Amino acid sequence: MSRILIIEDNPRLAEGLVQNLEIEGHRVTTAIDATRGLALAQAEAPDLIILDLMLPDRPGLMVLRELRESGCRVPILVLTALGEEEDKVRGLRLGADDYVAKPFGLLELLARVEALLRRARSDGTAPPGRLIRTGDLVIDCGTHAVTKRGTPIELRPREYQLLEALLRREGRVASRLELLQEVWGYHPEVSSRTVDTHVAELRRKLEEDPAKPRYIITVRKAGYRIEL
Repeated sequence: MSRILIIEDNPRLAEGLVQNLEIEGHRVTTAIDATRGLALAQAEAPDLIILDLMLPDRPGLMVLRELRESGCRVPILVLTALGEEEDKVRGLRLGADDYVAKPFGLLELLARVEALLRRARSDGTAPPGRLIRTGDLVIDCGTHAVTKRGTPIELRPREYQLLEALLRREGRVASRLELLQEVWGYHPEVSSRTVDTHVAELRRKLEEDPAKPRYIITVRKAGYRIEL
């Protein structure tokens, strides 16, 4: 049984999430504002946090920042308004592990929750000690360290897992569906732009010019591959 904290000021939405997550066997705590949510995150030590970005007392992005700066490393799934692409990107940069846009399908949200929890319990599959060098990048598959011209590049766990999934293919194309299943553990019926958003973040950190990527290449109508 996993412990889940929901920080959401809409009581009807929170109640529906609680009921369905409890049916799935989780223990759920709720907070209707940022102040209470931050206190519960410290007191309850949840395994996962579902965080609304629109809260009455302070922005959810500020809560996300405070959680990460306080040392909280549990998976955080943020709820965003439909079409708020900037909030999604900012959330990922501040340390969110995934996002769902409102209005969302319940089955999709539950699938993402389970995928995040499964990933949090996983030890990963990287071959120990393997060093990969491509251009200015060095990737240590044993320590998950990435450097560019000797300077460390800080990647969030999900970003590294995506990079590793591409590296395992050694230049072969990976479809978005393959990456969703492999990195996020989604079922085939779940569709998402999560892969594209995370690829954009990887490019921002790894590429000299993210608009003209050297390493992570888009293969039109097919997916992505990494240039080794």
